[in-house]
Amino acid sequence: MAISYARSLLAVERTAEGNAHLGWLLAFVAGATNAGGFLAVHHYTSHMTGLVSAAADGLVLGQHRVWMMAVGALLFFLAGAATTAVLVNFGRQRLAHSIYALPLLLEAACLLAFGLMGAWLAGLQGLLVPATVAMLCFTMGLQNALITKVSRAEIRTTHVTGIVTDLGIELGRALYGMGGAAVQTNAAKLRLLVGLLLAFAIGGVAGAWAFKVIGYAATLPLAGALAFLGLVPALDDLARVRSR
Repeated sequence: MAISYARSLLAVERTAEGNAHLGWLLAFVAGATNAGGFLAVHHYTSHMTGLVSAAADGLVLGQHRVWMMAVGALLFFLAGAATTAVLVNFGRQRLAHSIYALPLLLEAACLLAFGLMGAWLAGLQGLLVPATVAMLCFTMGLQNALITKVSRAEIRTTHVTGIVTDLGIELGRALYGMGGAAVQTNAAKLRLLVGLLLAFAIGGVAGAWAFKVIGYAATLPLAGALAFLGLVPALDDLARVRSR
């Protein structure tokens, strides 16, 4: 049952239900990583708006370390998104069934490394940003690009600004329709948006609590769940290659 579900979440042929379920899962992971990761690295790593603003403030105020770190984190997020695009296109060219599994497996590997070596990585200062911040930003870039490609840019999971905006639009449509206007609310979209917002929030609470209690190892269950999802289609592809 779990294996069939994993296949459906990462199937090449997409459905609205599959996109929604994958989006909810990844929103939970992003919420947990972002909120819990803040306790570990003292930086939010999933939304770039704050980083761009921090870079601007640091530049104007002459705080060179601040703006350099913000720019570095932004570049690692960008690198993660670009990596997802490369992996997905690589899989498509080879008609693989695991085209969406490869970025997910890489994300799982990053979270696993963070969970096992986070304390050691915290002491590594890269050219612009600490290794821990770089890894989390790269991971979030991977994930956001993945769900963007899977859902044809309809779903985002690493930040909630767009989710809340779309939710407000749908609620406004509903309120306007209550006045007798011929406006219909998209119930499916409303469910999707509420689910994404709740998943991110619940993930944030769970991640913050777990990081507070067990530290870096809090990412290990997240890595395990993503690895399981990604391994199912990846192993399916491996079995097809061996059977030829």
